[in-house]
Amino acid sequence: MKKWFQLLRQAIRGSEESFTEGSINRAIFLLSVPMILEMVMESLFAVVDIFFVSKVSTAAVATVGLTESVLTLMYSVAIGLGTAATATIARRVGEGNHAQARHAVGQVILISLVISSVIAVAGATFAGDILRLMGADENVIATGTTFARIQFLSSPVVVLLYSLSGALRGAGAAATAMRSLIIANGFNMLLGPILIFGVGPFPELGVTGAAIATAIGRTIGVGYQLFSLTKVNKMMGLMWEDLRPNPETIRVIIKVAAGGTVQFLIGSASWIFLTRILSEFGSDVVAGYTIAIRVIMFTLLPAWGLANAAATLVGQNLGAEKPERAEASVWKCASYNLVFLLGLSVFMFAFSQTIIGWFSPNLKVVETGQLALRVLCLGYGFYAYGMVVIQSLNGAGDTKTPTIINLICFWLIQIPSAYVLAIILELGPVGVFAAVPIAESVLAMAAIWRFRLGGWKVVKV
Repeated sequence: MKKWFQLLRQAIRGSEESFTEGSINRAIFLLSVPMILEMVMESLFAVVDIFFVSKVSTAAVATVGLTESVLTLMYSVAIGLGTAATATIARRVGEGNHAQARHAVGQVILISLVISSVIAVAGATFAGDILRLMGADENVIATGTTFARIQFLSSPVVVLLYSLSGALRGAGAAATAMRSLIIANGFNMLLGPILIFGVGPFPELGVTGAAIATAIGRTIGVGYQLFSLTKVNKMMGLMWEDLRPNPETIRVIIKVAAGGTVQFLIGSASWIFLTRILSEFGSDVVAGYTIAIRVIMFTLLPAWGLANAAATLVGQNLGAEKPERAEASVWKCASYNLVFLLGLSVFMFAFSQTIIGWFSPNLKVVETGQLALRVLCLGYGFYAYGMVVIQSLNGAGDTKTPTIINLICFWLIQIPSAYVLAIILELGPVGVFAAVPIAESVLAMAAIWRFRLGGWKVVKV
């Protein structure tokens, strides 16, 4: 037990190291713990903002919801760049080429700034028009245009927060990425109520205050990441010359990032279609499904931490020319994920009504949410392997294969299955819910099949 707590403390404290030698189990633990905490911190941004904004007005909540739906484009770019940063930098670290790893970080920063600046200028210029296009009424537009403008202007720090976290994970410094999110969230939670409600000498800014607090928090988080890369991290000591554009490195990063971006967009579009089908059965059904999905996504955070750990281990070990160790790491991560998620699925199935009841007193909502939770958690065994193997392929730099698999499973299987089961066969909402584990099971099996073929072992990054 003492050794376990020492290892936990080391995981949270972090260290600069390559994970191409020694115990694979130790490597998985040291990487996955801070990655899990990092993902929890990122999810808190949305939770904290909506909690405080809901105290302002319905128009304020609508503003946040409509703006965030448009910002999906920005988040998809950020996630894609984070995927590319992890794959590229992990490969260089595994090779022992820290100068090239450092240079890759510089190129990730350049790409992030260029793309996000375009999004920032366009979004800030047309903020009101974008809200109107999304169906906002004049009250929401009047209340939320400044909020939307600030959110768009903060695009550079949002994209950098994701991409630099990916870079740090690839370098094995997952604890630094975790701390940057803790710092960013800490300032957001501190400044949010102060600026929204006007505490002390600060004016009451309403929903605009939420945007300012979030932007400040994320900016400070990015500042900490850059400080760590330039002043603290000996392995990755970033220098000004690393920011000099290198067309070849930029091409490789964009190629990998494009796959990660498209994967996110494919998944997001699929969930939107499922929600649209469910809307045919009334708002209570949509509310129950929404609550169930939020619960599912939150409980899957530890599983995603293991999946991200697998991606880093694959990248570093391929760089060290140890594909067997990379493959062994993936199967170990997947097996641990399976044990965790199967146990969680039993708990979720047994206590589904109680869990949904925490979020709504509406009996129809609870009934729908309970059904959704029970059906969705039936696929946890497939989720366990699917997410680990897909992220491992991304970590190897093979983002093309997961993109194709996602496209087939989400758009050609999940959406049509949901429509046929729910509407044509008249199974109702349960048909939509069932389409999710059906698609995820096919995805897991397809990913495992492609992974076993071994093409990912020879991908050049």
